[in-house]
Amino acid sequence: MEFSSALPTFVVTLREGVEATLVIGIVFAFLKNAGRTNLYPWVYGGIWVGLLGSVLIGLLLGGTLQHLATSQATYAPVIQEVLAGGFGIIAIILLSWMLIWMTQQAKSVKSEVQSTLQSALESESQGGWQVFTLILFAVLREGFETVLFISAQFSEGIASATIGAVAGLTGAVLIGLALFQFGIKINLRLFFQTMGIFLLLIVAGLVVSVLKDIDSGLAMLAQINPQYADICFSNSTSCILGAQVWDASGVLPDKEFPGILLKALFGYRQQIYLVQAFAYLAFLITVGTIYLRSLGFSLFTRSAIPSE
Repeated sequence: MEFSSALPTFVVTLREGVEATLVIGIVFAFLKNAGRTNLYPWVYGGIWVGLLGSVLIGLLLGGTLQHLATSQATYAPVIQEVLAGGFGIIAIILLSWMLIWMTQQAKSVKSEVQSTLQSALESESQGGWQVFTLILFAVLREGFETVLFISAQFSEGIASATIGAVAGLTGAVLIGLALFQFGIKINLRLFFQTMGIFLLLIVAGLVVSVLKDIDSGLAMLAQINPQYADICFSNSTSCILGAQVWDASGVLPDKEFPGILLKALFGYRQQIYLVQAFAYLAFLITVGTIYLRSLGFSLFTRSAIPSE
């Protein structure tokens, strides 16, 4: 079951890793064609510093949550749940934005990177630093989004998240080597579209998890300090999520196969409350519509919108 639990992190890391790998591959190819292979060390430096920075950010966020989980402080459990929810909200915003932005900007990424490199090569003194900064930003941006997602999934277990992240990063490297080292043809458009659909569903599931974290944190706060009892307005087993509209824990639990697989890929939960159900559908309808339109599809005509 560890593999099923690791699937969301694997998909996120694979997609984000391939985005960074494409930038790196474009940079290597441009420098080679320009006869500036002497700048390769700056590329490698940007990669390693970006990876190190991402790991350090992950350790900081994960360490903070781990410290709160073992702390005996009165409000530590409340802060842990709310903080995990906060990480999740940021991850939802960033992943959704990058999902749509990357789709819209995919055609211009290569030209933009090459334009930046061209100006860098014209500067003998600052060229290396500009190449380093370009690579660092590409790796760190994707790494930051990934570690935020992992931190938001803290309750799912660090082991499964680590397995998923390592597998996803390995897959991204292999795709990069296949494209730029061995010249293997890969339909990147289809890859990103497929990964995009999975990512959309995974982030929708994250919306449900974030609401549960925030609800749990507020419920704990109300129990610890009676003066905050009015925070919980729901008479059900939730605090702010309203009535329970779904309970399949006895039929299809989300911690056992196949429920855990549905949870990993489609955001399935064995128990859903009213606010969670509304937020899940609202996210899929709004962000999903924007994403599909960015791909050139109309939900009403079911046909591709001609591109200008």
